[in-house]
Parts: sequence; C-alpha cells; structure tokens
Amino acid sequence: MLLPVKIALFAILGLLGVSLYGLLVTRNLIKIVLVLQLLVKTAVLALVVAGKVNGQINLSQSLAATVIVADTVVAVIGLALAVQVQRRCGTLDLRQLASLQG
Repeated sequence: MLLPVKIALFAILGLLGVSLYGLLVTRNLIKIVLVLQLLVKTAVLALVVAGKVNGQINLSQSLAATVIVADTVVAVIGLALAVQVQRRCGTLDLRQLASLQG
C-alpha cells in the first residue's frame, strides 16, 4: 500500500523540479503560463496524495476539482493578457518587455 504513495511522491518531486526549472529558464509569456499550469497540477497531485494518506480521499478530490476549475480560469485570463501584449508590443519575450518605457 505504501509503494504507490512513494511513487506518487517521486512524481510530485519530479514535476516540481521540472516546473521550477521551466520558470527559471522560460522568457516567453505563453510558456510561463503553461509552466504555471504544470506547477498547479503538481500541487493538485500532492493534495490528492495527502488526502489518500490521511484517509480523506473524497475531500481531497473535491478540493482538487475546485483548484482545477479556478486554475483554468486564471490560465485563460493569463493567455488572453499574453495575446493582448503580443498585439500591442509585438513580442512575448520578457526581456524585451522589461526594457519598454512609458
């Protein structure tokens, strides 16, 4: 019984490492939104595993569904903002956007 929990914990740590590395390396706004999605999905997986360990799997699954819905709304708004930045500034690169004046 403990073996699937250990596998899930290794998966959580792996996904956490990949998403944090992606946040450090990526400079494109759309890619940052996707990496943040991966980071939130990692937190949802950790939430479900914690619920399974504590014996409250129903509560953790309902909280995970709520987080997924809220995260989807945030992702859609983030992508819409990225599209507007692309239209107005002509770029999605954070380095170029940081050098804008005015």
